[in-house]
Amino acid sequence: MTGQYFANGAAFVIQTLFGLYILAVLLRFLFQLLRAHFANPVSQFIVTLTNPALRPLRRIIPGYAGIDFSALVLMLALQVLELLLISFLYGTTPSVAGLLILATGKLLEMTVYVFMFAVFARIIIAWVNPHLHNPMTSLLGSLTDFMMRPARQLIPPIGMLDLSPMVVFLILGLILRLIVQPILDIGARMLL
Repeated sequence: MTGQYFANGAAFVIQTLFGLYILAVLLRFLFQLLRAHFANPVSQFIVTLTNPALRPLRRIIPGYAGIDFSALVLMLALQVLELLLISFLYGTTPSVAGLLILATGKLLEMTVYVFMFAVFARIIIAWVNPHLHNPMTSLLGSLTDFMMRPARQLIPPIGMLDLSPMVVFLILGLILRLIVQPILDIGARMLL
């Protein structure tokens, strides 16, 4: 019984540490992909944090058409390593195909949640101080503008009320349920 508690605690630490670093790499990837401004403290922190792992990979894996393939490979490798460590911690030996599919699903899930959080944070900032301009609001705009513009065209603001975030949340929720969850389920079934 004590071993189970230790395994649960160790799994929590592994998931937290790997999850935070994968999130940093994912944010860097998304900032580059969406052409966010890197001349702000938040972006500089993420660059400083992720450079030690990405620099050597970039020598081997080049980017193409604005897509940082080294960041994609690093995220996938870290997610696979996290799942592998947790599997070994619980005494199971996962299949390679299951690991890859589950890792891909977890990365997609994290990406959707990043977008959901960014839209939610933008809503809160708009309610609290709509004219606030700082590095964080600029990054949030970079992360969400590509989704918010089409949603605003679909449902224009009604007076002072902007309903477009609800459309974005609806679409992101559908992506989670119709695309990401089936990938996670397939990966979990194939894992063992």
